[in-house]
Amino acid sequence: MRLLITGGAGFVGSRLARTLLAKGELNGQKIEHLILADQFPAPADLAADPRVSVKTGPLLTHCKELETEAVDGVFHLASAVSGECEDDFDLGLRSNLDSTRALLDALRKRTEGGAKPARLVFSSSVAVFGPDDAYPMPAVIADDTLPTPQTSYGIQKHICEHLIADYTRKGYIDGRSARLMTVTVRPGKPNGAASSFFSGIIREPLAGIPSVCPVAPEVLHPMASPRSTIEGLIKVYECTREAYGGRTALNLPGLDVTVQEMLDALERVAGPKVRALVTFERDELIAGIVSRWAKGSSSKRANSLGLFPEKSFDDIIRQYIADCQAGPHAATALKGMQ
Repeated sequence: MRLLITGGAGFVGSRLARTLLAKGELNGQKIEHLILADQFPAPADLAADPRVSVKTGPLLTHCKELETEAVDGVFHLASAVSGECEDDFDLGLRSNLDSTRALLDALRKRTEGGAKPARLVFSSSVAVFGPDDAYPMPAVIADDTLPTPQTSYGIQKHICEHLIADYTRKGYIDGRSARLMTVTVRPGKPNGAASSFFSGIIREPLAGIPSVCPVAPEVLHPMASPRSTIEGLIKVYECTREAYGGRTALNLPGLDVTVQEMLDALERVAGPKVRALVTFERDELIAGIVSRWAKGSSSKRANSLGLFPEKSFDDIIRQYIADCQAGPHAATALKGMQ
């Protein structure tokens, strides 16, 4: 089979690509070719794999050629992130909404030309939920909670969920939307997401670098490890239409945890010296965005597929440490623990 991963050079996309290549198959079919589409160059190890081809540049510039490209399945991960969408409205529309519509239309034209509808998994977001005066957000958001997004990013993701549902209803694709919880701990440098600090307050101290938390310790939010997120995306792809249930999006599992609980876990796993590197200084913009996000989540549909969150944030930190230890930059990434 031939697969396309949009956003394939990003953290989640590249990790998904490595997982799929290591498995060698998806849904019982051998993976013969993997196309990675991203604005940025693919990591060297992926680009060197003979099963991989790379499309570099904005997704919008590649959608026309995808009309005639043989693709059996798609993981659509590419998007501008939350902070970027608030700062640059047109960027968000172009990167999240216009690109998704162009991708769906390319797949539609293939289907109308006689090809089997491609299966597509869309990475939506917990950001589709938010507080609204007419529909207050519940303490725990469920699969069937009414989405009332309060950010441009969340609104764009929610629109894309409906587009995918309708293209599925029309038979152009076999689409499934999975709402990702905040993925923590991400390696590397901070990105433009308002949620970036959730990883930063763990990643930087472990590297021996001071980190400033822009929100209060009592802020509560659902988190997921990179490992469980990748597992969820693959499971949503492989499950039957009946097991997925309907055309609306489902929530991937998340562990509801406060910032204070994250830092307590950091101290238990890495020690008080590492924990002491985190200080608090409120950032009004970030705190304002985060205050409109979900504080707890449930995921009954994902649970029925065998997907569950980590049991503790300690486990998530230990996963990150193990990933660092297995990589080439362990000494730098874990300098704070030395």
